[in-house]
Amino acid sequence: MKKKKNDIEIPEGINRIMLHACCAPCSSAIVEWMMAHDVRPTIFYFNPNIWPHEEYEIRKEESKRHATSLGIEWIDGDYNHETWLAAIKGLEGEPERGGRCLQCFRMRLIATAMEAQQRGFTTIATTLATSRWKSLDQIAAAGKMAEEAVPGIHFWAQNWRKGGLQERRNELLKQYQFYNQQYCGCEFSMRKEQE
Repeated sequence: MKKKKNDIEIPEGINRIMLHACCAPCSSAIVEWMMAHDVRPTIFYFNPNIWPHEEYEIRKEESKRHATSLGIEWIDGDYNHETWLAAIKGLEGEPERGGRCLQCFRMRLIATAMEAQQRGFTTIATTLATSRWKSLDQIAAAGKMAEEAVPGIHFWAQNWRKGGLQERRNELLKQYQFYNQQYCGCEFSMRKEQE
């Protein structure tokens, strides 16, 4: 049974969650909402897709700064861009919302599920579902793949654009003066944006 709060359904019995975060702007309103509804997030920052490395470091430090300001746990996933490139090999030319994105989400959510299992969590979610540039269906499919790959983990498939969270994200972006990236993160999305 799920409880509904402001158009967002909370899985019954959830009071802590491992939240895969792509960046501080995307996680800010989600984290605020979760904490206001008695769900304690732990941030897992795992984004080997981000390129160049300098961009990765900027986004990582912003995510860490945000979590620290709220007193919530923040976990640094390993950055190995070469492993990510190997995982999406053959999909480099895919458009946004194509096969490359699904494979990227799959890799990152399985890593999140594995980290969650090691730390005693039963539920994961992702901030990827806040971006209007991402396919909610692909994110849900990748979450299902993570559930299948890591027994005992449940993926909270949620449209985090609802309930005024998109607007709140924009307010928090200004309030915290977050660095706000202009592309998804990978070099292939960057190239498409520049064309």
